[in-house]
This record gives sequence, C-alpha cells and structure tokens, in this order.
Amino acid sequence: MKDLTPKPSELDAIEIASIDEIRSLQLVRLKWSLRHAYENVPMYRQRFDEKGVHPDDLQDLSDLSKFPFTVKTDLRDNYPFGLFAVPRDRILRVHASSGTTGKPTVVGYTRADLDNWADLVARSMRASGTRPGDIVHVAYGYGLFTGGLGAHYGAERLGCTVVPISGGMTPRQVTLIEDFKPSTIMVTPSYMLNILEEYHKRGLDPRESSLEVGIFGAEPWTNAMRQEVEQAFDMHAVDIYGLSEIMGPGVANECVETKDGLHIWEDHFFPEVIDPETGENLPDGEIGELVFTTLTKEGLPMIRYRTRDLTRLLPGTARSMRRMEKITGRSDDMIILRGVNVFPTQIEELLLSTDGLAPYFQIELHKKGRMDAMRVMVEALPAQADEAAKERAMRVLAKKIKDTAGISVEVAVGAPATVPRSQGKAVRVIDNRSEG
Repeated sequence: MKDLTPKPSELDAIEIASIDEIRSLQLVRLKWSLRHAYENVPMYRQRFDEKGVHPDDLQDLSDLSKFPFTVKTDLRDNYPFGLFAVPRDRILRVHASSGTTGKPTVVGYTRADLDNWADLVARSMRASGTRPGDIVHVAYGYGLFTGGLGAHYGAERLGCTVVPISGGMTPRQVTLIEDFKPSTIMVTPSYMLNILEEYHKRGLDPRESSLEVGIFGAEPWTNAMRQEVEQAFDMHAVDIYGLSEIMGPGVANECVETKDGLHIWEDHFFPEVIDPETGENLPDGEIGELVFTTLTKEGLPMIRYRTRDLTRLLPGTARSMRRMEKITGRSDDMIILRGVNVFPTQIEELLLSTDGLAPYFQIELHKKGRMDAMRVMVEALPAQADEAAKERAMRVLAKKIKDTAGISVEVAVGAPATVPRSQGKAVRVIDNRSEG
C-alpha cells in the first residue's frame, strides 16, 4: 500500500496545536454553545432551570458535568423543528432518520453549519489519505440519511472529483470503479464486502483496482474486517465516525499513518465518556458511553448528547486532539443472552478468523423452551461448500464463541450467498424472542 501520510503543511493549524490552545478554544466555544441553546431552545431553558444550572456556571470545562443530558427521545418529543435554535428560514437543509420505530429524528443546518460540516469531512478525508484532485466514489446512501451528502460536500470541499453513485446496484458500482478509476471509496464496511463479492463473481482481481483508500463508517466494524478488506484490495481501510444528531460523518476520523483510533475534531465537538448506568463521568482511558456537546452548531446545538456508543478516550498521536477507540458496539445493540453480554462485532471478529467461511453473518435471537437462544447464520466459501467442510467450520466457530463469550450458540452454515446482503447499513440482529 502507498504511503499517504499528509504533510504537516497540509493540515489545519488546530490539528497540531498545543493541548492548552485546544482547551482554551473549547472553553470559549462551549460557553457560547450553552448560552445559544439556553436562550433559543425552550427545552434547554427548561432543563437547565430544573437542574438549577445556568450557562454562566461554566467556568471550566469540567463544569459541563453539571448540565443535563440530551437523548434521542428528546428529538422525537420535539418533532419536527422544536429543538432548532434559529428561525426556520435560516435552516438551509434538514436530514432525518428513517423513523422505523416511531417519529423520525430531524436535524437542521444553517449555512455556517453546512460549511463547517464540509470542512470537517474534508479534514477527515485528508487524514484518511485522500488528496485534492482525487476521484472519490461515494457509495453511502443519499437522501435524508446524512452519509451520502455529508461525504459528497466534504469531497468537493477538499477539491476532489465526486462520483455520487449512492448505495445499491452493486454490479454498476464495480463497473464504475473499473471505468472511472477512483482512488477513494466512501461506503459502509458491510457493503464493501458486497463490492468485493462482485469482483470475485466477475473474475476480477480487486488488488488490481485503482482504489487506494476506503473510508468506512455508519456501523461498527472490527480490525479483523480492516485486515480482510486491506488484503483483498491492497488498500488502506480507515474509520470515519459521525451521527446525524451531532453533525453527520466527520465528527472523528482515523489517520492513515497510524490507524490507532479516531481523532475527534475537538475544535467543534467536546467529548465525554460516562458510566452508562450512573451517568457519572469516567476518566480518559476507561470504557463507557460516549457523550458529545457541539461547540459551533447554530441550527441544532446538542448539549451532552448520549450517543449510546461504547468507547474510551485516549491521548492524541498523529494529531494533538484526543482519540476515541474504535467503536465495538452500542449499549442498545448489546445482546444479553442468559446473563452474558455479547456484541455483534465479537461474532464478526471470530467469523473472520475461521477458515472456510465467508465474511457475512446474521444473528437470530429466539426462544428455546423458556430460555433465550442464539443462532448465528453464516455461509461457506464456494471452494469449501461440501457438507464435511461446512460441518467442520460450524464446530470451529461454535467453539470459538463458547470459549470467547462463554455461551453456547447454534451455528448454521449455509451455502454461498444465503446470508442476506446489505445495501447500506447491515442488519446484524433479528430478535424473534417475542414469537417463541
């Protein structure tokens, strides 16, 4: 793989500023954000007053812990525009969740918000190894989901040529990669496996493709998945993080030269990690739930937003700003099976280390008598799809899960292409326990 480390002269000055400079800027911006939310969003005024805190009470960054949390249901309760901090006619764009479990969560952006978003995605892409003039293949979904348009405007801001193909139509994805020869692809990691599968179907060597950088986000993925993709394509696989409530993609990003966690762009977002049960702040280095406060958002300021993502904060390496460890799961994605906590990423890691199995899986939870049970549905590689090979792989994976997670599960090894394929974010868990 090519060395794509950016030169120091290519970085924003704040990326390599001193910690004191970063903290000083954060304090100024945090005071502004708290006041902006308090003065312009009725919910925040009410919440602050109920807790007996005022924006003036923030004299040090540690004082933020005195302020109340914001959670996803707050956006649904104030649907559609109740949390906007500017008049509606200053909102240039809205995005929203799918709303499959109730009212969608709606977010809005002023012109300054959109400019900041484009700048930070451009910064993230540069950290990933993308350069002005590169062709960027954007296979994130466009529309109300923030992925496609967030990546698109960031790539244009960096000075790249954008191929806005969106998700799906996998054969056409490969055709355009081969014909247009992009150096960067922005896509969910699970969908990148679909693209890899299409390469194999056509008898093309993915290592001969033009791709040098894959910027993967929108779902948790493991270092084992990174190795799988990097070896298959001879490319760098880099993690990007974001969520629509805070901005969209580009809140944090790995640096291609280290790939040792995602540097949080702390000039725009203040991170905390809390105990998900008690809400108490945890020191850097301890694993807990990630919480973000926006520092520059005009349209939709978020104060202490609970992401449900589990990680820990670490010192900066390639950049001065703190890193967050790769997200391995969400507190609301955690499977509790017979008193044992299991994350889908654990299954993914064990699957990718098992010979004879393709990197596709789905977990089904169901009732077996009165007990909760788990079935892990995987598929055999085409060259190892005979019954003896499938039986062998099934026993190996089941033992790995038992040894690692401490639970017995059923592993079902199907024929090639039997596990449902993702066209965007993968559906990893199907919970049928209520049907048992």
